[in-house]
Amino acid sequence: MRFIKFLTVFAWVLAGALSTLAQAAFPEKPIKIIVAFPPGSSTDIVARALSQPLSEALGQPVVIENRPGAGGNIGTQAVARSAADGYTFLMHSVAYSVNPSLYSKAGYEVGKELTGVAMGAVSPNIIYVHPSVKANDMKELLALAKTESLSYASSGNGTTTHLGAELFFRNLAKVEIQHVPYSPAAAANAVVSGQVMVGSTSIPPVVQLAKAGRVRPLAVTSAKRSGALPNVPTVAELGYPGFEANTWFAMLAPAATPTDVLDRVNAEVNKILQNKSINEGFAAQSLEAIRMDRPTLDAYLAAEAKKWAGVVQQTGAKVD
Repeated sequence: MRFIKFLTVFAWVLAGALSTLAQAAFPEKPIKIIVAFPPGSSTDIVARALSQPLSEALGQPVVIENRPGAGGNIGTQAVARSAADGYTFLMHSVAYSVNPSLYSKAGYEVGKELTGVAMGAVSPNIIYVHPSVKANDMKELLALAKTESLSYASSGNGTTTHLGAELFFRNLAKVEIQHVPYSPAAAANAVVSGQVMVGSTSIPPVVQLAKAGRVRPLAVTSAKRSGALPNVPTVAELGYPGFEANTWFAMLAPAATPTDVLDRVNAEVNKILQNKSINEGFAAQSLEAIRMDRPTLDAYLAAEAKKWAGVVQQTGAKVD
């Protein structure tokens, strides 16, 4: 009997030791982060800002691989189908939560094939006009839209710069401003050149244009004002409480990835996001570092999916 008890205790001790050894062994090889958008995109910028310090923290190379296409769906599907071993991650944007309701076949469901690992950063969208537009604030723009035919440039069909603007202009403010989709890189230039008089894009490409007087910013879509343009009010401040349409960037992994690995990466990323140089680099791109634990992140991703599904339904937006 004593011998059996000894074996039982030994087995438990051995299992614990092996578990500890397995945890200590991660990672044993390079880690890959698949970015769902092209090099130079904000999603890519966030991934590359985190990759080197994460590599140093984990003691293994962290390799960035861009797999753009279908609004981020190609990269998402690739990670969803990859081995859940902790060596393949996804860096995505708010499009991760939008696409399942926007595309007839996005190829995944939020919270099913993938799980949240860590939030990276958030950036507000911004509504602005060409300097020749006779509107010094949002109230004047909305009044102008009732008497003149106006168009706005967005960063593309189905983006939050499109859906958020539709929600605001049509559903809340009750004005008609025609949507003209551009690529993220071209939308702000379309307003600067006067091709389109109004813009609704992410804030990074607009900051320097606004400071140079080449566009006139009217409102940001975040819950609080942006540090990049602190004098620009939020849409909520203008009489539309609760309105928020941000662009965020988060890291995800296959849902079956070991919990201890996910927790380790979450902890390391959250440490990195406290780094002064990282925050300064993000600020230069009009990004704000955001830290979340994994349960909070998964709840946030699900809430965003529900929110944007409602907007897609209200606006009737489709991309395929």
